[in-house]
Amino acid sequence: MERNESVIGTEAMIVSPHALASAAGARILERGGNAFDAAVAVSACLAVVYPHMTGLGGDSFWLTYEAGENRVRGYNGSGRSGAAATMAAFADCSAIPTRGIRSAVTVPGMVDAWEAVNAAYGRLGFAEALEPAIRYAEDGFPLSQDQCANTRAHAGMLAAEPGTAAIFLPGGGAPAAGARFVQRRLARTLRELAAEGHGAFYGGRIAAEIAGFLRSRGGLLTAEDFAGHRGDWVNPLTGTYRGVEIMQMPPNSQGFVGLMALNILEAFDLRSVGHGTRDYYHLLVEALKLSFRDRNEVLTDPAFHDIPLERLLSKEYASALAASIRPERASELEAEPMGSDTAFAAVVDKDGNAVSFIQSLYFEFGSGVVAGDTGILLQNRGSFFSLDPAHVNCLQPGKRTFHTLMPAMATRDGKPFLLYGTQGGEGQPQTQTALVTRMLDYGMDPQRAVSEPRWVWGRTWGEPTRELKLESRIDPAVAAALAENGHSVRTVGAFDAVMGHAHAIKIDEDGFRQGGADPRSDGAAIGW
Repeated sequence: MERNESVIGTEAMIVSPHALASAAGARILERGGNAFDAAVAVSACLAVVYPHMTGLGGDSFWLTYEAGENRVRGYNGSGRSGAAATMAAFADCSAIPTRGIRSAVTVPGMVDAWEAVNAAYGRLGFAEALEPAIRYAEDGFPLSQDQCANTRAHAGMLAAEPGTAAIFLPGGGAPAAGARFVQRRLARTLRELAAEGHGAFYGGRIAAEIAGFLRSRGGLLTAEDFAGHRGDWVNPLTGTYRGVEIMQMPPNSQGFVGLMALNILEAFDLRSVGHGTRDYYHLLVEALKLSFRDRNEVLTDPAFHDIPLERLLSKEYASALAASIRPERASELEAEPMGSDTAFAAVVDKDGNAVSFIQSLYFEFGSGVVAGDTGILLQNRGSFFSLDPAHVNCLQPGKRTFHTLMPAMATRDGKPFLLYGTQGGEGQPQTQTALVTRMLDYGMDPQRAVSEPRWVWGRTWGEPTRELKLESRIDPAVAAALAENGHSVRTVGAFDAVMGHAHAIKIDEDGFRQGGADPRSDGAAIGW
């Protein structure tokens, strides 16, 4: 069902893809916590109530603004490949498997990120931020429509692992939407974390249990890999669009693609083009395809390869790319499979603190492997490494892979103005670009920007395609015109899940917090 108006609050706003996670963050704020405490609570709750999309076995990226510091910082909560993750370890494969034990080749960075954000800026203790997630894991929650649909779609894969099937296919089948879903082993793991901190995950019993389970099954990650993990506080990449500062995470995130696309589009008068027209969709798609072309050539762990960001993010380079767009013809670009299970959320509190964050297991349900008795689904993010030694993103030990996750924040005069992001792998920079143009070029509020008909080009759910998918609410005449221009158009549902779940917060000129949650998700915007 379409949501037409943003939720507006005078003091606080929370958006996430699951209403229970948004409510958990609201409760933390009401207890006296700040945006950072609430963000960790939302993130942990999503790891419980949206387990097909995110979890303790995955990664996360964070953009934070602390009002007292008056600056935006990023936290890279992505893990590196294990010491045994070498080309030789996959000599019998043409590619790293996308599911199963051998797809779990990178250390999960999520738990480290929770403690890092809480320790740096939180007002409440780590245990209090985890309390709502513990309760939902222990006592259960009503299974969402999205988890139900994804469980049914991947029941065969989930059934292949007995430990996974026992949790996600109780009784041998997919639970119905609304059924109580309990994860007692995960609750016990979360209680350990609350009591002992992240050391329990990276150096204690939890790490030992995960590593021992993987060793018994021929996995590559070891206890030493977990003990050696560290996340990183980083400076965000900064660009401008229509006079607004846009912040993105640096590589290994694909965040710079969002800046490149906006730089290209700044050459065009989108207001005159008109929202929802053939030219609008054509220009956005072509700008993004040009950005993807460069991203595919250079993006990996910057510790292993120089990434020419100064050139890629220059306005001069963007002008040259803009001039190459043919107004009447779609360009050619190959698309490759890329996972898209992700959960984006954002929080703004009464003091002006703001957090924009995103987390993932890579594919839906990640590797499909629950590690021993921990209740933790391990990510398959490392399966995106290439086994071609000449490839920029080739597998090497201790390396972070090309990462799709990219939370965004826009500022005016150094203060948070927009927080936005979306689920969707390849779709993330596409939907982000749509949201920014809708809010800045066409004056839409966050909810309308999120709810308007969307499109996505190329890979989204792990299938190689050059299709331009358009929601059926887009004018059929526009769809036909795009097809005539050479786009491989396919019409999908009115509010189609393939578009991902986008959410946004705007802090307007009166200081009010406007929130928009995606009607395609099970989420909610909560403000007061």
